[in-house]
This record gives sequence, structure tokens and C-alpha cells, in this order.
Amino acid sequence: MERNIMWTPWSEPGLEHLHLLQQDGNILADSIIVGVSNRLPFRLHYEITCDSNWKVKELGLTLLSGNRESIKIQTDGQGHWSTHTGDRVPSLEGCIDVDISATPFTNTLPIRRLALSPGQSAELLVAYASIPEIELKPERQRYTCLEWNTDRGLYKYEGLESGFSTELPVDSEGLVIDYPGLFKRV
Repeated sequence: MERNIMWTPWSEPGLEHLHLLQQDGNILADSIIVGVSNRLPFRLHYEITCDSNWKVKELGLTLLSGNRESIKIQTDGQGHWSTHTGDRVPSLEGCIDVDISATPFTNTLPIRRLALSPGQSAELLVAYASIPEIELKPERQRYTCLEWNTDRGLYKYEGLESGFSTELPVDSEGLVIDYPGLFKRV
């Protein structure tokens, strides 16, 4: 599998170009986002490596503007996170997936990993990255599969602490087509 996908925000100027590649038993997501947050432009590069079952193994975030802040962390797939130097990241204990605020791609991670059937739902703890601050914190979320067929699906996403919820239409590979009010595929 090799895909190139682009999304744009609904209301602000911006564009994301994601290159998604399955290779050597890993799934590699490499993306550049150019966007605006609170009227300030930002550029972000992120890399996510997953195993063949869509369990996150590594996350890299680099802000390409401002102070060029960067984070690179890894996980054992069981919710234990560490830095590239081996230091534990206790604040993310129990987080399996990641959610980056500036992209709809990270919704694909639990959608693919969980492979829910219509009517099934799952609660999870994710490592949430707010952009452009690049702050990581745990966040509880719920995904419910509303529909699934060979070419499309529909999921309900709920942020359990914020009370936010929306329905996400996805393609046959679980990639978001439209994130109402936030992102749309181009």
C-alpha cells in the first residue's frame, strides 16, 4: 500500500500532504501540514510508525516554524512510552493511539487497529498532541462504527472529556474523507 492524501481545513487557510506507505511489516505515515492557529501560521512535519496491525510504535513531531520545537517518542504498543534516549514518559501511561489536533489522519489509527463492526464501540486513551504548541497529554475518546461496507464507512467520534462528537465518513482504508467543520479531503 502506498497512498498520497491531501486535506484542507474548512475555515482557515492550510493544507496537509500525507504520504502513507506499508513496507517491511510497518506502516509509515509522513506528513507536512501548513496551517493557521489563532491567526498565526505554522508548519508541522509529523511521522508515525505503526506495526502491521496499526499499533503505534513511534511518533515524531517537528514544528518547522518559530522555535522549531521537536518531540520524538516511542511505545511498546501496551501503553508504555519513552523518549528516544529511553527515559519513560509517565504522563502518557496507558495511551495506545495518538491524536494530533491539526490532522484528520490520526483518526485512522484506532479505526484500523480496532476494526469495529457496525454497532460496536470502544473507549480508549490517546496521547493527544495540540498543535502548534506541541503539548502531549492523555485524552479519553470513544469510536463507534455506524456503518461499514467494502468501499466506505461511517464512525462516530466522541471526545469524552470535552463532550465533542461528530460523524466521520471514511474510505475503504479507514482514511477520513470529511471531518465536518474541520477538514475535508482535496
